Amino acid sequence: MAQSGLTRSTPTARAARGQVVTLLRPGSFVLLHDHPDDLPPFQLIQCHGGRCWVRQQAWGRGVHWEVPHRRLLPAA
Repeated sequence: MAQSGLTRSTPTARAARGQVVTLLRPGSFVLLHDHPDDLPPFQLIQCHGGRCWVRQQAWGRGVHWEVPHRRLLPAA
């Protein structure tokens, strides 16, 4: 089988390159890396493929925002 020159990005390969991501669970609250002090934390809906969907509780259930996983931190 011929090699295409591309490597598959596995969790182990990403960790070896220093790209370990924080485990974020649906329903938990998260902050942006540059989160303003006057904005409450976002509720995490889901993450898939490096993208996460978050919402503010005041926005209603049908409104969400897609954010790169690398911009999110767990709210303490």
